[in-house]
Amino acid sequence: MHPNSRRLVALFGPAFVAAIAYVDPGNVAANLTAGARYGYLLLWVLVAANAMAVLIQYQSAKLGIVTGDSLPGVLGRRMRRGPRLAFWAQAEVVAAATDIAEVVGGAIALHLLFGLPLVWGGLIVGVVSMLLLATQDRYGQRRFEAVVTALLLVIVVGFLAGLVVGPPDPAEMLAGLAPRFAGTDSVLLAASMLGATVMPHAIYVHSALSRDRFGRTDDAPTRHRLLRASRWDVVTALVVAGAVNIGLLLVAAANLRGVDGTDTIEGAHAAISDALGGGVGLVFAVGLLASGLASTSVGCYAGAAVMEGLIHRRIPLLVRRAITLAPALLLLGLGADPTWTLVVSQVVLSFGIPFAAIPLVKLNADRRLMGEHANRRGLQAVLIVVVALVVALNLVLLVLLGTGS
Repeated sequence: MHPNSRRLVALFGPAFVAAIAYVDPGNVAANLTAGARYGYLLLWVLVAANAMAVLIQYQSAKLGIVTGDSLPGVLGRRMRRGPRLAFWAQAEVVAAATDIAEVVGGAIALHLLFGLPLVWGGLIVGVVSMLLLATQDRYGQRRFEAVVTALLLVIVVGFLAGLVVGPPDPAEMLAGLAPRFAGTDSVLLAASMLGATVMPHAIYVHSALSRDRFGRTDDAPTRHRLLRASRWDVVTALVVAGAVNIGLLLVAAANLRGVDGTDTIEGAHAAISDALGGGVGLVFAVGLLASGLASTSVGCYAGAAVMEGLIHRRIPLLVRRAITLAPALLLLGLGADPTWTLVVSQVVLSFGIPFAAIPLVKLNADRRLMGEHANRRGLQAVLIVVVALVVALNLVLLVLLGTGS
């Protein structure tokens, strides 16, 4: 590898941590459900969402590098008290939905692997995620990034192993790239898939990760080098995450369509084991566990960045982890259907996207804030279209659910 390339790769890391948000248990539930119910119909949603994610995540990283602050921190300095508190409240609701998905997903994985009750599994996921967060507190962000990236590799193997044994149909994959729906439920799933792919807390956390890794630099050549590295970091990380998401849907479409009970993670795991072998089922469950452990740690990091930036309060990550664990354990204790809980949590995330993406796009076009790195008109137009599409999908979803169509 060329020395310049090695120096560039050495700056990778923040995007791979943020990318964990794109392969969390909510993605598993949404994508397996979509593939099992509708085959390849919603493949285009994942392709479009991942393209959107690359654009948006780079904007978040760029804001962190240029300003030396997180998106919540920049907003916190610019908003009056009332709007700032309201914005923080909706961000915390999104964070709670995120945490529910991640803890529930990890609990399902422990149930599949060891037969543990879901509540106990959720508690174990919470405790282990505290240990992961302690890595960041004690050893710094580089070690935390290394641990999370290792878990990402486990996730990739766990969720893509089924494609080797049960490959998809190329012609049907091609047909799945044509945008279309099949009723209200397919729109609900599309919103869930979008919320699980372009995630609000990933937008918030990426700017914080870039800030914490690189700090603020006023040296123009250094800043240009960091931005170049960040572009490659984002593209590489989200290509990996996108492949996992698409792979999940393809595994379900090729092997689980029409099989009873495959619209739940447990049912899908059983069907995968039956159709592709117990070894593939085991690897899938291990991938799900790695997904839950890594994503709940990253989600907690994001929540801390939101609180610090918007209400200027900072509590230890481990304390926050203990607090945010409660709603997920409560739902598990009440016997809520775990897979549908995951899907609905992703719909909540979908509605939170505009609150993160619109300010992000606006700030990146502000020349007073971003200087020479402010978005040019062409890129800004593309970003506005992307955010408008997200908002439009949510409005369509509301209308369909309201009318029962």
